[in-house]
Amino acid sequence: MTDAQSGSVPDDPREPAAPAAEPAAEPAAGPAPLGLVRTPTGHPAVDAHLERLADADDLAADGHVEVYEDVHRGLREALDALDATPVPGPYENRS
Repeated sequence: MTDAQSGSVPDDPREPAAPAAEPAAEPAAGPAPLGLVRTPTGHPAVDAHLERLADADDLAADGHVEVYEDVHRGLREALDALDATPVPGPYENRS
């Protein structure tokens, strides 16, 4: 009897259909850097914190949290400093 359907179904159900494809090559050990470009902002304090993000490239995913929190804290302090009222110098009397 001729089967009208074509495909990879074996004639004998006890035969394996097709050999499984070989697994892909294993990824390199350890984390790989993302290679993101960090554009300087022109504000030295902010740029220093953004460069700190590069430290996460060498860490496993569970180590990223510490770096991100540190950078977030530093950026928040830089923003807060912009809102702070300037302290008058020793010879600036405004009376």
